[in-house]
Amino acid sequence: MIELSHTESRARLRTWLAVGYMLFIVYGSLSPFSGWRGQGLDFSEVLRAPFQLTYTGFDAVINLLAYLPFGFLVALALRARFGALPSVILGLCIGILLSASMEYLQMYLPSRTSSNLDLLNNSAGALIGSLLAVSMTSWTWFFSRLTRWRSQLFRHGHAMDFGLALIALWMFGQVNPSLPMLGNVFITEVAHHPFLPPPSARFDALESGAVMLNLLMLGILMLTLLREPRKIVATMLAVLMLEALAKFIAAALLLKSWALLLWLNSTAVLGMLLGVMLLLTILWLPRAVAIALGALVSISYFVIVNFLLDSSAPSAAMSIYHWHYGHLLNFNGLAQTITLVFPLLLLFHLWRIRKV
Repeated sequence: MIELSHTESRARLRTWLAVGYMLFIVYGSLSPFSGWRGQGLDFSEVLRAPFQLTYTGFDAVINLLAYLPFGFLVALALRARFGALPSVILGLCIGILLSASMEYLQMYLPSRTSSNLDLLNNSAGALIGSLLAVSMTSWTWFFSRLTRWRSQLFRHGHAMDFGLALIALWMFGQVNPSLPMLGNVFITEVAHHPFLPPPSARFDALESGAVMLNLLMLGILMLTLLREPRKIVATMLAVLMLEALAKFIAAALLLKSWALLLWLNSTAVLGMLLGVMLLLTILWLPRAVAIALGALVSISYFVIVNFLLDSSAPSAAMSIYHWHYGHLLNFNGLAQTITLVFPLLLLFHLWRIRKV
């Protein structure tokens, strides 16, 4: 019975992650969601069209890599219920169906281009991800240890699986190197002279407060998931270190060399320090009070970042990138969207577990 419960929990969590990543793909494929109109195209013509001569290797790699995690997550979710071969076939079919749907809808967006090569590369990415997932599930020693670690550290249940998926969503939204660490306002440095340090950013108390609330949201979410609240410090430290490493790698790949560490500034550091001190205080509060405080923090964060902060548009951060593909603008826009929806999803999670 316990093994069945663990299997169901793994399937739920993997499904949440796969659905979440599918929404990322939909956003990246269809943003800015405006200007819809027919352009006299037929999808069969798109599929039969000669391969585009202007299609670059970068486009091919981006499209393949975009769908590889989707195929991986879908096949992992299916593998908890089906055999290896059905998981690969279904993972590939779902990837093809999603990609074909996006290419079809892009025919009605003048700012996007529907391409049979996109469909081919996306499908290849879904296939590679599915094969990788199925091959990894044969590592019984790895998954048994991972399952044991998850069971010892986190609570089980539908609500807890949703909470773990929220942590993954939060981390994905924070990877963007054009946002300060745990911050919400896009870095907009527009000029830099060689061999001179970048201009110092002015201190923004409101932005520092948003960083503090952001950290508190993550911390209170963690407290609702952990079996032993006293482990919150080590868990939060591990998450923040992993996030900082991912942010540094993304900055090294995407940003100009002088902008490598712009995401780590005094405003963010002060907000994190204040957030840690308040989180340690929350540890001593009754669970019901901590949940109520989490709801208040989520509402405050939502109001500050959407109505009080002078948040710049995603395009304002493009000057610090050394690449200028449209994919980067979608990446920035996705971070902004996660900032909008995460506190609302956290409120829903806190409401679900209020009596647990």
